Amino acid sequence: MKVTEHIKQSKGKTQFSFEILPPLKGQNIQTIFENIDPLMEFKPPFIDVTYHREEYIYKELPNGLLEKQVVRKRPGTVGICAAIQNKYKVDAIPHILCGGFDKEDTENFLIDLHFLGIDNVVALRGDAVKSETYFTAEPNGHAYAVDLVKQIDAMNHGQYLDDSIENTATTDFCVGVAGYPEKHMEAPSLESDIHFLKKKVEAGASYVVTQMFFDNQKYFAFVDKCRKAGIEVPIIPGLKPMATAKQLNLIPHRFHVDLPEPLIKEVIKCRDNKQVRQVGIEWCIAQSNELVEHGVPFLHYYSMGKSDNIYTIAKEIF
Repeated sequence: MKVTEHIKQSKGKTQFSFEILPPLKGQNIQTIFENIDPLMEFKPPFIDVTYHREEYIYKELPNGLLEKQVVRKRPGTVGICAAIQNKYKVDAIPHILCGGFDKEDTENFLIDLHFLGIDNVVALRGDAVKSETYFTAEPNGHAYAVDLVKQIDAMNHGQYLDDSIENTATTDFCVGVAGYPEKHMEAPSLESDIHFLKKKVEAGASYVVTQMFFDNQKYFAFVDKCRKAGIEVPIIPGLKPMATAKQLNLIPHRFHVDLPEPLIKEVIKCRDNKQVRQVGIEWCIAQSNELVEHGVPFLHYYSMGKSDNIYTIAKEIF
């Protein structure tokens, strides 16, 4: 079922969803199930599964030359989505990236998803890999998420890359895209970021999921600006509870979001990460309650591979 249909059927009630990471190469999918199992108590209509693109390393050969080798540390997004739908009978939503895909790869990826009965995708540009200073598209690939959305929408209308194919099957993907309440790190301003978000919606996106934020006022202001700009699709808030003292520096650096001063002060007071984890849970519960009061369609939690703190939060909210 499409995310938009889940929202319609809920009749205004806030629903629970979360995002997981594929396990590192060499690990068993059972590690995924062990983290999902407790969260099924809260009846998530869908679970997001991230995609991690290939990266490259250069290995020195005995003759002194360098050999380029492909490294993918977290494969398995499509397989995990199939396993989730089979085991839990809920919708699994894979992320699909511009980075690491050319247009033919994208089309084949979407065909596989369509054959598996997957109804939703989240279309993202993706970040630059470690070997890049700036994001670089693949040859004959997409440089921007809006172009990826356009390709998905074209397949929804039966348009494939090879226009000589006859009697093409139409897909019917519901497309989600990312929104940034504190703007994307590469955007010159929040207003310009919203301008390009609107382009993604006009290209065929049906809903928006936000980057994590720790100040609800940032989310409310973002939604208000989006509505004034003519973006009418659902905007789902993304939340992540802080779990370690290290994240005080890591989160602003990696995700380019601000941490509220009261949260920072509470974390600084903590003697160990057990106390930090409790502060993070309590802060996220307060955020969640306020968002529910404002009638958000979903509370979407970034689990980062761990579910125990998400379970504690969801137990209070749902």
